Order: sequence, then C-alpha cells, then structure tokens
Amino acid sequence: MSPELLTIGMFGSLLVLIMLGVSLSFALGGIAVVFTLILSGPAGLFSMISAVFGSMWSVLLAAIPLFIFMGVALGRSQISADLYRAFYLWSGRVNGGLLMGTTGFASVLSAMTGSCAASTLTTGMVGMPAMDRHGYDRSFVLGTIGAAGTLGILIPPSITLIVIGMTTGMSVGRLFMGGLVAGLFILVVLLAYVAIRSWMRPELAPSTGKSVPIIDKVKALRSVVAPLMIIIVVLTSIFMGLATPTEAAAVGAAAVVVAVGLRREINFKFIREVSYSTASTTGMVIWIVFGAASFVSVYSGAGGIDFMQRVLLGIDVDPWTLILLMQLFALILGMFLDPIGIILLVMPIFFPVVLMLGFDPLWFAIIFQLNLCIGYITPPFGYNIFYLKSLSPDTPILDLYRAVAPYVLLMLACGLVFLMFPSILIESTNLLLR
Repeated sequence: MSPELLTIGMFGSLLVLIMLGVSLSFALGGIAVVFTLILSGPAGLFSMISAVFGSMWSVLLAAIPLFIFMGVALGRSQISADLYRAFYLWSGRVNGGLLMGTTGFASVLSAMTGSCAASTLTTGMVGMPAMDRHGYDRSFVLGTIGAAGTLGILIPPSITLIVIGMTTGMSVGRLFMGGLVAGLFILVVLLAYVAIRSWMRPELAPSTGKSVPIIDKVKALRSVVAPLMIIIVVLTSIFMGLATPTEAAAVGAAAVVVAVGLRREINFKFIREVSYSTASTTGMVIWIVFGAASFVSVYSGAGGIDFMQRVLLGIDVDPWTLILLMQLFALILGMFLDPIGIILLVMPIFFPVVLMLGFDPLWFAIIFQLNLCIGYITPPFGYNIFYLKSLSPDTPILDLYRAVAPYVLLMLACGLVFLMFPSILIESTNLLLR
C-alpha cells in the first residue's frame, strides 16, 4: 500500500470513528489492528504488540498515576477550599479583585492537579457561589474560569508535558520549566485583562466592599503553605536534577498523604474516592498511550511518518511559515481531540522536522502545548466549554462560546509573542535552570 493511500485510510478512518463517538483509545487501537492485518496479515500483530510493550515499560509512565494521585487527593481534601479562602481574603476591595483571586487560585490548582478538568470544575464549584453573592457577571466569571483552568496543560506537573518528553526524548525538567515560564506569562496577561475590564466596567465585577484585618489574611496563608511547599519541593528537585520525574512524583504523593493526614481527613471514604478517581483517570491516559503506540507503529512501519516528513519539508514555503502551519494544525486538532492523543500522533512527525529546520525544540514544544490549551476552550468541542456547561447548566452553549472568546484571542496573542520572540521562552528557561 502506498504511503499516500495509507495516510488517507488510517487518518480518514480515525476521523470517522471519532465523529461516531468511539473512544480515542479504541479508535486508535482498532485502526492499527485492521491495517496491520491488511498490510502484513496476523504475523504483523507481533510488531504492533511489541510497540505497545515498549511504551508500557517506559519509566516516565509511572510518574503519571503519582501526579494524578497528588492532584486528586489535594482536590478532594479541604485544602483546596482553604486555599480559595486565602485568595478570597487577599483579593482586596478593588473591582474584580475576587475574580483575580479566583484566577490565581485556578492556576495554583492547575499546578497541584495537572488537570484541566479538576482545576476548572473545582474552581467553579468553590469560587462561583461567592462571586454570585457579590453580583459578578456570570458570563465574565465563566469565561475567566474556563481560560484559567486550561493552564493545567501548561503549568507543571503537567501530564501532557511528561508525554511530550516520553515521545521526543526531551528533558522533562526543561519542559516543566518552559511550561512554567509560559504559564506564568499567560497568567499575568489574564489577570491584567480581568483588572482592566473590571476597572472599565465595574458593574461586571464589583468590589466586595469588605475590609479584612491583616491578621486574618496572615492566618489564611497557613492553608497555602503545605500545598505550595509540596509543589515547590517536587518541581525544584526535577529542575535541579536531584530526582527524576517519577522519583519526585513518588515523594510528592507521600507528602500529600502526610499533609492530608495531619488535617485528619483521611478515612475509608476518602481513600476509596481518591483511589477510584486516580485509577480511572490513569486508565484513560494509559489506554490512549497504548492505542497511539499501536497506531504510530503501524503507520511508521509502513513508511507513513517518513512520507509525511518529506511532504512537510517539500512544501515550497520558508521555514517560519512551515512552523506556523504545524502550530496551526495543532490548534485545529486541539478543538477535536484529546491533547495526549494529539501529542502521540503528531509529535513523531513534527519533531524531527523541527530539528532538521534548526529551530529550538523546547520553544516549539511549549507553543505546541499552548495551542492545545487554546483548543480546550475553542468551539466546537473544547473540553472546558462542556465543563463550564456542567457548572452552569442554564447558560446556553452559545453564551459560553462568547464568554471564552476574549480569552481565546488573548492566548493566541501570547502564542504569537512567543513565536515572534523565541528568547522569551528559551533564554528565560535557560536562566532559571542555571
């Protein structure tokens, strides 16, 4: 079978199955099996299974359930509620202060959980009642929470950054630091937007009108110390090369158990719920990894990846335009597919091309990751839009699209800044890692 026909057949079948609602992992694995039988017969299944076992033995995979456990345990304890209270008290009496505090809370929660779903839903459930009581505009609130919640893909310990490291061989520590730089940059932009819009239109986000004694604010910070120390220790050990991501995740998971235990929140119900959520989320991620490993092994073995790389390098455009086209393709895929599936399918094709063109791989990977963040709040199938719908069932879906539209534009602008000024990511990451 020619590479052209193989590409049309495999990716066309994948698109059809996704539109029919088939799970991504089963769609990838099923297509791999069918095309293996067509190309090589039953004997070809051995090489596909070998590819799955090869990914199964990756040490980095062990970090995924540990980081997921950290996030689930912190999210289900009262630590998240106490953390929000600290942001609430320190948000001040300025217009939009509570929403800015909520945005900061969502970013910290993203760092704690590494999950967009967890950070978006938890932020909404904890923060929306307080903002409703103070008369905040529901659309403004939902759009901000939806955008801030996507930072879980970018801010470490991001599960998708681990998958990029596993797929490309890049240092997970460098990826984490690059994601941290980009995530903080975007967070500042989001906070500035909320502040300016609240100042211009006070009726959207009025002041709480409450003056909180400084002693109460200081006391509230005690709830922030434990989770922030856990995150800082885990990430610093990875950045400084003192521990691998898997080792740091194991220490972090143990520290979370101690922190929650000291609050006397551990009981059978807590253990059962955290274990179930960790296992179900890990299972979803791992099965996508296995399905993608099967798909890529069949496609690569039949010459598909070499063909796509020749096509990309043969396009009669300058290298910068080609980079822009690849990033645009990632953005479009992010509107329809799970980020982990996109990384496993696309990075084996794009990454060697980026290296051949002489561009910095970290710079490309972080902007690629940012496009996946944007895809999370972009119609028609942005995941965070549906999470927002569950938080506010009475809000029409078109209103949610309009609510997130300014943030899509802001994040696209950030992506263009990173593209035009690579040193923002590259030099900042190198400086912080010295």
